[in-house]
Amino acid sequence: MNIEEFREYCISKKGVTESFPFGEDTLVFKVMGKMFALVGLENHPATANLKCNPERAIELREAYEGLIVPGYHMSKVHWNTVALEQNVPHNLLLELIDHSYDLVVDSLTKKLKTALKNL
Repeated sequence: MNIEEFREYCISKKGVTESFPFGEDTLVFKVMGKMFALVGLENHPATANLKCNPERAIELREAYEGLIVPGYHMSKVHWNTVALEQNVPHNLLLELIDHSYDLVVDSLTKKLKTALKNL
């Protein structure tokens, strides 16, 4: 998956915005104002930071050693850095984006969840 495919999939999700709050090299995706994905535009090969359930994060890091690692500049418990253009299966990448999005949506306030539902 290249960065453009990653971007297209992220912005296709309900309530998602994209911005550059950390500078022009890091594209950030938010759902209802909360980050769920970051991608470094200057990283070669391309990588993305995605939120992940802590137990699953450990399992993924063991199964995809070197391709899924603790989140770069993020909480190492709740975030993974994932190689986009290497040997991580495409369907797994989509699943990990969905998982990150869902974790953030689940943590939204009732008011924000209602606003998202009504979009």
